[in-house]
Amino acid sequence: MVAPPRLERITVDEAARRYLAAVEVETIRGVLSPATARSYTRDVTEFGRLTGRERILDDVTGSDVDTVLVRYQSAPDARYTDPDRKAGPGRSTATVNRFRQSVSRFFAYAARECWVQADPMQWAAPPAKVRGNLRTARTALSAGAARSLLTTAPPDSPARTDQDLALRDRLVVALLLVLGPRVSELARTDVDDVAREPERTTWRIRGKGGNTRTVTLSAPLARALDDYLTRLRPTLAAKRPQDDDAQRALLLSWRGRRIDTQAIRALLARAVRRMPAPYQREATPHALRHTTATLLVADGWDVKVVAELLGHASIATTGVYLDRIEGELAAAIRSHPLGAAIE
Repeated sequence: MVAPPRLERITVDEAARRYLAAVEVETIRGVLSPATARSYTRDVTEFGRLTGRERILDDVTGSDVDTVLVRYQSAPDARYTDPDRKAGPGRSTATVNRFRQSVSRFFAYAARECWVQADPMQWAAPPAKVRGNLRTARTALSAGAARSLLTTAPPDSPARTDQDLALRDRLVVALLLVLGPRVSELARTDVDDVAREPERTTWRIRGKGGNTRTVTLSAPLARALDDYLTRLRPTLAAKRPQDDDAQRALLLSWRGRRIDTQAIRALLARAVRRMPAPYQREATPHALRHTTATLLVADGWDVKVVAELLGHASIATTGVYLDRIEGELAAAIRSHPLGAAIE
């Protein structure tokens, strides 16, 4: 008979250090995205601070976890420094639930490593439901607004020609709208992930969990990519010839560094501000992902194909991305198969 593994009574700080080392390994292997790893690191570090770093992890109870969640929720959200943007004190329910998921993953790992006798999350209070309407930034653009964003004229050329990034910005917006990648997938794309052939151009998208998917670019997208690669990227890459990551990266900043997710969000915000006033509304890369899914399904695409395009393992996930299109319900009622029988 095999003896059960012996419990290792280590501190919260030591457990967090070992766990985050494992997260780093998963990130290097491509199992986790860098953005997800940063989120886990931030949340587990904060959990350690609120719990007490020198406390023995196995002594943490479900009630202790509840106390930590309440303290976390009551603290101001450091992401928002403008008090006018905050909807009341403390963090939102969605943010707290994300923090709770990070802590749950940490304790699941601790249970497997025998740092705790039992996972205390099973005795913690269940996560609160997120109530209220969807944030505008998370919902799809209308077809008209999407076309307007794609065709909005680029800004006037800057005073310095080496800061003219119109070709890059136009490409980024087009990729986000037409193909709906995650912003992290776009930021980590390398030049080698794009295969340019005479008759077609493909993009190997490195997604969540080390999964990859390959999509074929339409002719207009392929031309936008070719314009950027031949006319702008060589100039940007020449600014940092010794930076290996910059030489690999597809999308570069005007300083020649790999563009990050925040820079992509910023360039999208600038593009939205240039749209005609009737179409302007807050939009994020995630909103464009909703837009891709919603418009394609409305156009008759099979939801399974849309799920494959977005990199969803389940079509149930894709269903969450399908926002109601203005006028869709009225059109459906007009075409109801029993409508003609009334007359």
